Amino acid sequence: MLAIFLQLGGAAAEGAQGSQWSFWIMMILIFVVFYFFMIRPQTKKQKELQKQRDEMKKGDKVVTAGGIYGEIKEVKENSFLITIDKDVVIRVDKGSVFASAEDAKPAQQ
Repeated sequence: MLAIFLQLGGAAAEGAQGSQWSFWIMMILIFVVFYFFMIRPQTKKQKELQKQRDEMKKGDKVVTAGGIYGEIKEVKENSFLITIDKDVVIRVDKGSVFASAEDAKPAQQ
């Protein structure tokens, strides 16, 4: 009778160990899915946007985060001087310029 309890106890311990391994395998699989479907595409998109900002030069038409359309007058290390109207020039951070005006599709009026 004692031998039966010892065998059952050993089987229960092996079952618990197996469920622990399946838990870790599932956690790793969930992390891999998050990485490939959420983290990796976002970092790729950010790198492309940074590359696009670095390639902008004087005369490019751009759109800021606030929806202001303008033309780059001067490129600084961390900012752009943008002409938005005749004799109206604003300084904006490079991080707030999201697209060239050619890429952005303005609303049809």
